Amino acid sequence: MTRLAPRLALVLFVALVLQRSVLVHARLADVGPDLLLLIAVSAGIVRGSERGAVVGFAAGLVADLFVQTPLGLSALAFGLIGYGVGTLQSSVIRSAWWIPLLTGLGASAAGVVVYGVLGAILGQGHFVRPRLLVVAAGVGVLNALFVPASVRALNWALPSAAEGVYAR
Repeated sequence: MTRLAPRLALVLFVALVLQRSVLVHARLADVGPDLLLLIAVSAGIVRGSERGAVVGFAAGLVADLFVQTPLGLSALAFGLIGYGVGTLQSSVIRSAWWIPLLTGLGASAAGVVVYGVLGAILGQGHFVRPRLLVVAAGVGVLNALFVPASVRALNWALPSAAEGVYAR
């Protein structure tokens, strides 16, 4: 995986820059997309549970650098979501073109809820409020719009073993 690190780092960097600059203004009911969470979801879709968990953890660590919550909270939540999506990947997700969109919507919403619940367990009780479900739904809908681009980026950053690292 060390040869994959530059590509994955580039994808994470682009997602972070877009998240922190351009998509700050793309809001629905005061809720915006979470591209780093979507990277974890897309990694699970593209390469399964192991890569989904590892990429989710990495994306979560990047996200943790920009929030004032316990370090590792995003990494844990995103890693769990990447793993969960990856376990579904082999049997269901590739069946039809629209299933990754619904997976992105559902997994992103679940990721927000998991983040909130884990935060409450770790002493951030204010994370679990009735608005959490509105935020989860909003993030899910907005992330679903970016699923095709995210899946394409992760296909490039994480080529399968059969394709080789530098295959086109």
